Amino acid sequence: MTLNAELLQHLQQTTGRTLRNPRIASVGGGDINAAYRLRADGVDWFVKLNRASLADMFAAEAAGLRELRESGTVEVPEPICHGRFADQSYLVLHFVELGPLHSTAAGRFGEALAALHRIRQPWFGWHRDNTIGSTPQFNRRADDWVEFWRDRRLGEQLRIAAENGHGGPLQSLGERLRERVGQFFSDYRPHPSLLHGDLWGGNAGCDAQGQPLMYDPACYYGDREADIAMTELFGGFSRDFYAAYQREYPLDSGYKTRVTLYNLYHILNHLNLFGGGYQSQAKRMMEQLLAELG
Repeated sequence: MTLNAELLQHLQQTTGRTLRNPRIASVGGGDINAAYRLRADGVDWFVKLNRASLADMFAAEAAGLRELRESGTVEVPEPICHGRFADQSYLVLHFVELGPLHSTAAGRFGEALAALHRIRQPWFGWHRDNTIGSTPQFNRRADDWVEFWRDRRLGEQLRIAAENGHGGPLQSLGERLRERVGQFFSDYRPHPSLLHGDLWGGNAGCDAQGQPLMYDPACYYGDREADIAMTELFGGFSRDFYAAYQREYPLDSGYKTRVTLYNLYHILNHLNLFGGGYQSQAKRMMEQLLAELG
């Protein structure tokens, strides 16, 4: 990749450095963005690139990283600057050499996540919309969690799925489930906790010193069970992580009845992002949830 002059100038203005002999190389990233390591003036940065139309996605990610950092509970990469040039948008972070969460760090990460979830506000949502992957995530304020999850999460993913041509049983099952979401909360009233929002195993790790950290957030204030549920969706978190979290902030006894409800949101999002077999998985999850309600 040839380093764009506008991006480099923005980084120089933000950091106050004259970046001599800049070099950039591709590194492993996610499924959504192109990722690069930029080295200049003895410092390394992590650069994400995507289409210019997704500049607001990077602005929201930077805002989420700042809110997580300001909570004083978890380590996250520091956002440096974001913007767009020509037909691309970008986000620049401090580069972190990442490794997997080993057992000691996993326990510390569980404790840090529990502390993050104790950060609250009076209502569900966030001060701005953001994205889950590259899918719009709508965070308009709600005082009622059932309304928020039914409409802002399941309802919006089903709407997008319909626009993508996924109709029929998926939509009918989805609407039946949405009508009955409140039954999963008959004796449980969640608090609006600060969430990472997209906490699968690929969005947590350790730095070179063994310090646990998280990244690629989709922040909002919601039921903390939604974060914990996603850690179970694709695996990657050890027993040490869960044991430490439970010691610090025990989960409600009914958590296991809501895991599938929370992870359905992410499977619907994967359907909207990647298609494939996620439609049948989403339908099975809906059928399971409706069967649990009788």
